[in-house]
Amino acid sequence: MPTPAAVRKAQDLGLDLILIAPTAEPPVAKAMDYGQWQYEQKKKQHETKKKQHVIQVKELKFRPNTDDHDYDFKKNHAIRFLKEGNRVKAVVQFRGREIAHVDLGKKLLLKFAEDLTGVGAIEGQPRLEGRNAHVIISPVKQAATSKKKDKKEDGAGELPTPPPAPA
Repeated sequence: MPTPAAVRKAQDLGLDLILIAPTAEPPVAKAMDYGQWQYEQKKKQHETKKKQHVIQVKELKFRPNTDDHDYDFKKNHAIRFLKEGNRVKAVVQFRGREIAHVDLGKKLLLKFAEDLTGVGAIEGQPRLEGRNAHVIISPVKQAATSKKKDKKEDGAGELPTPPPAPA
């Protein structure tokens, strides 16, 4: 129908005339409450944002002569980060004369990546940038999804089932 007639009809109904597809031939318009439409669009955007998981890069710092206990402690943190679905950046910092022993730092990073093989996969070889050597480890798909399965099996958030009624 012609545009002026469509506007008049929408006003008679107490609605707004909203252009849906302006490039179509002829253009497509719809009579609806514009405020209500905006509200629904915001709710849809909010729901999609709520469902998405932002992957973060968690950084763990080491020194070339990091002790075993400290190493294990940071390895456990890395495992937790990877199970949550985040990436881990392991950095070995060299200070002073430690830069002469870059091979120790790279061995440490390779050992760290090897220890995380079940939950994470290395994204390349250790790289030296300035006084830091680093490697990035991504979560393996099964590790990220197994945590979700554990939560479902745990029964968290589920209502208990009532006992059957006596017959």
